[in-house]
Parts: sequence; C-alpha cells; structure tokens
Amino acid sequence: MIKVLFVCLGNICRSPTAEGVFRHLVQKEKLEKFLEIDSAGTHAYHVDAPPDERAQAACARRGIDIAHLRGRRATADDIREFDYVLAMDRENYENLRAISPAEHQSKIRLFMEFAPNRREREVPDPYFGGISGFDRVLDMIEDAAQGLLEDIRRTRLSQAKK
Repeated sequence: MIKVLFVCLGNICRSPTAEGVFRHLVQKEKLEKFLEIDSAGTHAYHVDAPPDERAQAACARRGIDIAHLRGRRATADDIREFDYVLAMDRENYENLRAISPAEHQSKIRLFMEFAPNRREREVPDPYFGGISGFDRVLDMIEDAAQGLLEDIRRTRLSQAKK
C-alpha cells in the first residue's frame, strides 16, 4: 500500500478537500486497492468535526462527497507510517517538520509541488473568505492531485502492484 496524508491547519477545509479529490481520482482510475488516503491538521482545533460546509458544498458541486470525513490531528506516527505527507502551505510544512522524526522528514513536502504548471506553491486557507475561495482552492487541489497521481504511477505504483 502507498500511503498519502494531506495536512492543513485544522483539517476542515483544505486537507479534507484534498483527501476527497484524491480519493475520487484514485477510485475513477480503479487504483484504490493500492493507495491509503487520509488527512489531518497540525492543530487540534476541529478534532472530530466534519469539513467546513463551504468545502463540502464546493466538492459536492463537482461530484465529490467529503461529508463523512472528520477532523484529526497529525502525529509523529503519521509521518513514520505515510509515504507522502503533503502540507498545504509552508506554515504547516514547518509544523510537520517540528514533530517529525529526523529520518522521516524527507516525506514531508508541499502539495503544490505536484502542480508544476501552476505558479502557486501554497494552497491558501479559504476559511475566512467567501465561497469563491473554496472553488479556487478546489481548482488548485485538483491540479496537484492529478500531478501526485502521475508521480505515484511513475515512481511507486509498479512496485505496489507486484
């Protein structure tokens, strides 16, 4: 199994959106038996809370259901266990590095590294904005999710299928 963890601050906007988008993409490609997908936050603000209603609505408009997801906090064990630990922005990247065992820090990356055709290197937090911010974030996440899946296919999937 290839394990992918998406991480933002509170795990109610960006990271559950990324989890839902990536899971949807993986299911469409019929690759779910090769990938484990999850999301978490670097802070415990919204543990056990569902995703923000605006994030749910933006995803639902594109046929993606994230209503069943619940917030949780990222741990050092997550960094040990997951192959990809993908931070939505530099602040969360640094928060993850602070809790990471030294030998696993190379797993932590910015999610937008997988969207080479975009100038943005961070997914902005849409929490304090309007619905258009959630749609913009969703566009960015869809691009990066596609790039991530291409990277996994190229670098790891052939090994996982054996």
